[in-house]
Amino acid sequence: MRAILITGGGSGIGRATAQLFAARGWRIGLADIDADRLAATAALLPAGAATYAMDVCDRDAWATMLADFGRDGGFDVLFNNAGIAAGGPLAAMTGAAIDRVIAINLTAMIDGARLAYPYLKVRPGSCLLNTASAAGIYGSPGLATYAATKCAVRGLTEALDAEWAPDAIKVRALMPGFIDTPLLDATLAGSNRSARDGVVAAGLEFTAVERVAEAAWAAVHGDRLLWPIGPTARRLTFAARWLPGRLRAKLRAGR
Repeated sequence: MRAILITGGGSGIGRATAQLFAARGWRIGLADIDADRLAATAALLPAGAATYAMDVCDRDAWATMLADFGRDGGFDVLFNNAGIAAGGPLAAMTGAAIDRVIAINLTAMIDGARLAYPYLKVRPGSCLLNTASAAGIYGSPGLATYAATKCAVRGLTEALDAEWAPDAIKVRALMPGFIDTPLLDATLAGSNRSARDGVVAAGLEFTAVERVAEAAWAAVHGDRLLWPIGPTARRLTFAARWLPGRLRAKLRAGR
């Protein structure tokens, strides 16, 4: 039986992906810092899941989880999905908030990839799947630190796609637009508004988590490296390639 281990599996993209892969016969492992959400996701799956209440910033917890889930000969996919949203003017962010975004959205991704490598290597055709963002296509004002981490995840994906090719390990990145998940509950720095309020005020659309889960399935089974998902991600991809000057002027003008 093929197996996928999903971080950030307690809600949102992680939960939807777990449901899709479980429905298609995969063995599921779920990791999340929120034990209640983790249990709620596992309860939705027909065969349940191996669950790990852990902080992705804890390298020892990573090692313990991977050893347990991969003890019978590795696994086919690590979905490096856990992340947090953070926005607002960079000058209004605290050092602690910046450190936390980088630790969860980037350092933990690198740790997960590095520590999962031996378990993926024993399954030719396995896949490291990273959740980046449309913010990793082109950085937006008010999302400086978040965009920096997601651009870095894109770079990590591109580098490991080449580095791990001799080991027959695929490396892919999902780059969705805005997803209406608990991540958007975060309050914007220097404001009383949530990240969700900011998306709505800007007139931007939300992409359904089910669409992202389908893209995760396609990415694991396909050959494309980067997967923009939803209208915002597709527009940014087009503009960043073909209309970079116009895109820059629009962002500088704040519209």
